[in-house]
Amino acid sequence: MGGTENPVPGWALRLAKALPFVVLPHCLWRLPFAFGFEMGLVDQGHPPMQWWATPYVFGLSAVTEAVALLTLGLVSGWGEVFPRWVPVLRGRRVPPLAAVVPAVLGGLVLVGLFGAIPLAWFGVVGDLAFSNGWWSALCRICTGPATLWGPITLALAVAYYRRRNGGYQAATW
Repeated sequence: MGGTENPVPGWALRLAKALPFVVLPHCLWRLPFAFGFEMGLVDQGHPPMQWWATPYVFGLSAVTEAVALLTLGLVSGWGEVFPRWVPVLRGRRVPPLAAVVPAVLGGLVLVGLFGAIPLAWFGVVGDLAFSNGWWSALCRICTGPATLWGPITLALAVAYYRRRNGGYQAATW
């Protein structure tokens, strides 16, 4: 990515670049629901689809990808210095906590949102009912990687904080 004051650990750079692709299968899994295709889900008395469902599902997928792309700021120069297009703050340094606090809070929210998925797989909490095992497997393949989103965001936030506050040593980390 470049433009950072201190070098970014290679693992953090790779994770940040991979994250939009990690959540992409989950975004794609949602899209058929926008058109009323139930992807093998057994009807559990859901109300009929409303007019706003299609734009909502597409918007949710777009916002999901945009938020995943924001994590690139934790490994790039625009996460350390405000870009020129930001009216009052342009060219000023981003206070480390201004990036770390939202990243940690977001990571914790994501762990809370997606953390129950593996628990459902192992029968600890209720799982969705599918018409056959193939639909269930496809759902797990598509939604499973999203469980990594929160932990990856938290790891990137810690790496950003350490790098910005002098805790990163290129030779040892």
